Amino acid sequence: MSKAYKKLGRRLRLGVIGGGPDSFIGSIHRSSATMHEEFDVVAGVFSSNPERSIAAGKSMGIARPYGDPDALFEGEAAADEPIDALAIMTPNNSHYELSCRALDAGFNVFCEKPLTMTEDESADLVKRVNASGKRYCVAYGYSGYAMVRQAREMVSQGVIGDITMVQSNYVQGHLAELTESELAGSNWHMKPELAGPSLILGDIATHSYHLTSYVAGMEASSLSADVTALVDGRTADDYCGILLRYPNNARGIFWVTQAAAGGVHGLSFTIYGTKGGLEWHQEQPNELTVRPIDKPAYVLTKGGKGLSGAGERVSHVAIGHPEGYREAFANLYYDFASNIVDDLTGETPEPLSLWNPTVQDGAYGMAFVYAAVRSRDNDGEWEPLRDLT
Repeated sequence: MSKAYKKLGRRLRLGVIGGGPDSFIGSIHRSSATMHEEFDVVAGVFSSNPERSIAAGKSMGIARPYGDPDALFEGEAAADEPIDALAIMTPNNSHYELSCRALDAGFNVFCEKPLTMTEDESADLVKRVNASGKRYCVAYGYSGYAMVRQAREMVSQGVIGDITMVQSNYVQGHLAELTESELAGSNWHMKPELAGPSLILGDIATHSYHLTSYVAGMEASSLSADVTALVDGRTADDYCGILLRYPNNARGIFWVTQAAAGGVHGLSFTIYGTKGGLEWHQEQPNELTVRPIDKPAYVLTKGGKGLSGAGERVSHVAIGHPEGYREAFANLYYDFASNIVDDLTGETPEPLSLWNPTVQDGAYGMAFVYAAVRSRDNDGEWEPLRDLT
């Protein structure tokens, strides 16, 4: 594994906005960014309250904690050793503005999904990233799993033939009842003005869509969506069932919910082609089931024999030692760092390092969300996915 500091003579400097000490996703970002010793987190904004933000940064040992984003952009512009990249993990309605400001400041960007609040913002952000020459990664963390990348490479090599069917389930149960924060009105995920037009679509259905598109190597052309709230008293969507059509005449189906009583996490995909199928479950992430049409099914294991270069590249410990969600997320930062260092040193990136989710992938996700919203509002009518790239 190539380390950034071996090529560059130092670790990359990362700033963050969002994800304070009590934030689940904040700790995931910070620990993942530093797991492979590619980044040091040196600057950040950790709360909408300036005093709490600075105090939180100091408590975590951040060298340059700021009170708000304005202070961060001003401070880093004047810093002797400014950040190389900015990670954004704020409420969804700020992703576009902060991304634009980061690109204008010359920073590479690692941003939480969904990419933006509207399709127009996504299309504009794609143009801005292309014009900037900077790296932009969207936090579709499940694409960092070794066996997901193994599956993608097997599809690209024609192992299962031409894709005919795609399925993803993402079945969670943490919203099977109204939550205290929901009843108190303190959960921003439930507020369309902060989170976007549909909780379930923006929060986790985008993961199902990206994951299947990532592995299958194609985007849907149209969809029909049933999107609603199943828990009494809830106004935000907590369920969707979606049918998809693809340009090659393949068909897809998603079952995604956060309201399944007793559900844990339940993310999986099954993809079939003319020569066989592939199946992966995120709760058993180190195994990929391969189902050839003409021989018995078999299981590939992370770190084991028979993996391709894509699967081997992001398997960091020996077979029998599980690598989970944090490690998968760290693989995104690993590739992100590799690309930034190559840009700084003028080297050509290793092709497999370019398998990170890009701003274009984020825009595809927004096209998916809004096609599903239009279908929801038109009683399940088939809606095309717009090209925002």
